[in-house]
Amino acid sequence: MVEQADAARRAKTSFMGVLLSLRLWWRHSVINTVDQNTVIENRREEAVISARYMFMLAMSAGIAVLGLLLSSPAVVIGAMLLSPLMGPIMGLGFALATGDYGWMRKSLRALAVGTVLAVLFTALIVAISPLQTVTPEIAARTRPNLFDLFIAFFSALAGAYAMIRGREGTVVGVAIATALMPPIAVVGFGLATLNWTVFSGALLLYFTNLITIALTAMMMARLYGFHTQLSDKQTRLQDVLVIIAFAGLAVPLGLSLVSIAKESNAQRLANTAILDSFPGRARISQIDIDFDAEPIAVSATVLTPELRSGAEEAVTRRLARIMEAPVALTLDQFEVGTSATAAEQAELNAARAREQAANDREVRDLVGRLALISGVRESDVFVDREARRAQVTAVPLPGAKLATYAALEARIAQSVPRWQVTLLPPAGPLPDVRTEAPAAGEDGVVPEGRVLTTEGQVAVDLIAWSAQRINAPVRIVGGAGDIAPVRAALEEKQVPVVIEEQGRDSGLVRTAWATPDTLTPEE
Repeated sequence: MVEQADAARRAKTSFMGVLLSLRLWWRHSVINTVDQNTVIENRREEAVISARYMFMLAMSAGIAVLGLLLSSPAVVIGAMLLSPLMGPIMGLGFALATGDYGWMRKSLRALAVGTVLAVLFTALIVAISPLQTVTPEIAARTRPNLFDLFIAFFSALAGAYAMIRGREGTVVGVAIATALMPPIAVVGFGLATLNWTVFSGALLLYFTNLITIALTAMMMARLYGFHTQLSDKQTRLQDVLVIIAFAGLAVPLGLSLVSIAKESNAQRLANTAILDSFPGRARISQIDIDFDAEPIAVSATVLTPELRSGAEEAVTRRLARIMEAPVALTLDQFEVGTSATAAEQAELNAARAREQAANDREVRDLVGRLALISGVRESDVFVDREARRAQVTAVPLPGAKLATYAALEARIAQSVPRWQVTLLPPAGPLPDVRTEAPAAGEDGVVPEGRVLTTEGQVAVDLIAWSAQRINAPVRIVGGAGDIAPVRAALEEKQVPVVIEEQGRDSGLVRTAWATPDTLTPEE
C-alpha cells in the first residue's frame, strides 16, 4: 500500500511538473511574442461606425440577399468578401477579455447600427423584388442547430488567432461573415414577407453565431494574455458566465439537432416502408417529406417491375404508424424492366415527368398573373411553350397609364427570366418630352442644338416601348431644335414618326399617336 501511495505521489508530481513546464513555455515562448498594444490598437480602429463600414455592410447585405433569393451559393460567398463585420465582433471579444467597457460599448453600437441597417436594407430589396419564394438557401438559415454553433466557434478561433498573430486577411473575414451575414439577410427576408417562422429562426441563428463568435474571441484573447485590466475575481466571473452562455446556447440547438436527426431517421424508415410494398428490385427515384404540414405530406416516385394496386393505401398506413401522425401520401409508380438500363431509363422518364409538371405549374402561374393584370380571361393569353413566349392584350384599367402597363410587364418578366413576356397596352395618351440646351464641354464651348433631359429620356423610352407594342407611328410637335433629339432617339429605336414643326424651341415636345389623316402617302 505504501509503495502504491508513493507511486501515485510521484505520478502526480510528474504530471504537475509537465503542466507547469507547459505553462512556462506558453507564457515565455508564445504570450511574450505577442505585441498586445498593437493588436488592441488595430482592433479599436476597426470597431467603430464609419462611412466605409456602413456602405460596405449595406453592399454585402444586398448581394447576400440576392444570392439567397436566387439560391446561388456562389453569390452568397461573394457577399462575404465585402462584409466588414469582423472588426466590431472581434472588438467586442477583445473588449470582454480586457475589461475595457468603453471599447465594448463602441463595438456593440457598431454591431447594433450595422445589424439594423442590414436588416432594413435587405427587407427593402425583398419588398421590391418579384422573387419572394423561400429558396433552399433561405430555408437552410431558419433552423439553427448545434452544428451551426460549431461553425461559429471554429470561425471565431480562426479569426482571433489570425488577428493575434498578425495574419488577418480576406479569408478570415469571410469565415466570420459566413456565420453572420446570411442570417441577417434572411431576417430581412422574413421581415419583408411577414414570415414569422423565417424571421425568428434566422434571428435566433444570427444571435447564436454573434454570441458564440464574441465569447470564443474573448477566450482566445484571454488565452494569449489579454486580461491585464481584470482582477482575479472578474476573470473567474467571466469564466462562469461564458460556461453558462455556451450551455444556454447548446441546449436549444442540441434539441433542434435531435429534431433534425429524428426527421432524417423518419425519412430512412419511410424509404424502407415504401420499398417493402414493392418487389425486391423496386427503387425510389425521389421522395419529399414536409414535416410541418398537417397531415405530414409525403411525395414519392417508385420505379418498380410490377405496378401494385392499393400500394398507396398500404404505404400510408405504414407511414402513419412510423411517424405516429396522420400522413397524406402522393405515390407515383413507373413500371420498369429488371435490367439496370431499364431502371435508368425509367428514372430519366420520371425526372422528365417531374420537370414537365414543374413547367406546367410555371405556365399556369404565368397565364394567371398576365390575365389578372390585363383584366382579361386566361383563355385570352397567348402562350408559345416551345419559344417560351407569352403575350396578352390588356383592356383599359381605371387610372392606369402607359407607364403602369410598362411597369407591370417588367415586373412579370423579371419573375420569369426564361420567358419573353409581352403586354400590349391600350393606346393611351403619350407623355410630353422635355429638352434643354447642352452643357458646356471641357473647353467651355456650348455645342449647338438641344438634348433630352433625364425626364425626357424616360419619356422617350416609354413612347418607344408603347409604339413597339401597339405597332403605330408617333406624331411629334414642337420647335425644330426640340424635335431633333426626340426624332433621333425614336428612329434609333425603329419607331416611325410624323414630324410637325410649330413655333420656336421652348424645351417641350408634344407627342401623340399619328392618326391616318396625319400620314403622308409615303408613310
